[in-house]
Amino acid sequence: MTLDSFNALIAEAASQLWGWPMIVLLLGTHLYLTIRLRFPQRRILHAIRLSVTRDPDGEGDVSQFGALATSLAATIGTGNIVGVATAVALGGPGAVLWCWLTGVLGIATKYSEALLAVKYRVKTSDGTMLGGPMYALERGLGWKSMAVLFSVLTALAAFGIGNTVQSNAISLLCSETYGIPTAVTGGFLALLTGLVIIFGVKGIARFCTAFVPLMAICYVLGCLYILFINGDYVWQALCLICRSAVSPEAAGGGFVGTTIMMTARYGIARGLFSNESGMGSAPIVAAAAQTKDPVRQALVSSTATFWDTVVICALTGLVLVSSILAYPDIDYSNGGALTKMAFEKIPYVGAPLLTFGIIAFAFSTILGWCYYGERAVEYLSGKRFLLVYRVLYVAAIFAGAVVQLTVVWNMADLLNGLMAIPNLVSLLALAGIIVAETRSSDDF
Repeated sequence: MTLDSFNALIAEAASQLWGWPMIVLLLGTHLYLTIRLRFPQRRILHAIRLSVTRDPDGEGDVSQFGALATSLAATIGTGNIVGVATAVALGGPGAVLWCWLTGVLGIATKYSEALLAVKYRVKTSDGTMLGGPMYALERGLGWKSMAVLFSVLTALAAFGIGNTVQSNAISLLCSETYGIPTAVTGGFLALLTGLVIIFGVKGIARFCTAFVPLMAICYVLGCLYILFINGDYVWQALCLICRSAVSPEAAGGGFVGTTIMMTARYGIARGLFSNESGMGSAPIVAAAAQTKDPVRQALVSSTATFWDTVVICALTGLVLVSSILAYPDIDYSNGGALTKMAFEKIPYVGAPLLTFGIIAFAFSTILGWCYYGERAVEYLSGKRFLLVYRVLYVAAIFAGAVVQLTVVWNMADLLNGLMAIPNLVSLLALAGIIVAETRSSDDF
């Protein structure tokens, strides 16, 4: 089988997976949990306050904010920049609204995932806290085989969404912008990652706690500046996004020919790729948080989806669509080129800011997903193969940087969807437990 035929096969599988059944399952779970929990989105300001307040009686490996920062490190990646641009290029401006809706409703799902992760977490003989959907599936439902399947998919997905996608984006950017050989970039990334992950979750959390807020603030300020420049087109862009979400032909231009299904598929898929609500990855680190109450950490974890999609992805989408309207000569069929041209409108610092954003977001995702993959491997086989997994993970960073990965985005969509299925099923099956825990807590 040739690489092209394999790519076509993966693309077809991803397309089938992200058909109406998957969209209904994902959005249906988001909506169902939102209603059952009486709209936890209304508690987002309280959740933000809790995220910067230490739980003095909590037991865990890292602070609540450290767990949140690590989760954000894994979710704020190329999906927020290149992913949104790809969704616009393939699904039209309306994909931005579907992506945003996935984030708003996904707050309830992220809350539920984290609650179960803390409730069903276990403490190892050395005092380490382990949790996540695999433990909820096994301890909450008795579905050991499903827990094993989820762990296998997580360990594999880490090499796609969390590893090769990110290192490839960094190496190509450094090569095209600064002429740095991809092998040099790949080697540096591999070395830096190895130095950070050798200290485990505490080292990753310390790095992310200091790094994530800085990179997010810089990127948001850049987006706001572009929106200021495109001020005359922002309202038109917002209207176009809303209209074309339900009528793609309303976008006009090169977007004619897209369908509602295409618009929804790319918007929802990129939304999940970005915020990971429903995928089951973020609860793995939520289980390590120093907290005594599952509801408290669930609220803190839900803010990750708010910052990632409701704020950052929405700003990115508005920047891209307003730039298309402001500069009709932009080639919006190429997601990467679209993002680059939009940021180049910032005098002097635009290109460096985009470079910093992509590198920072991608590298933080590499670190966060390394932790997810390790915990999945530890669930499957204990600590025996953790060193082997780390070596393979670091090696894959280098490979992703030097190899042209034409199949990688389709593979990431496929693995994301496959991971989400057992996790979403567990959330629906344990919804009664989630509701009972929520209503008995003083923190909600």
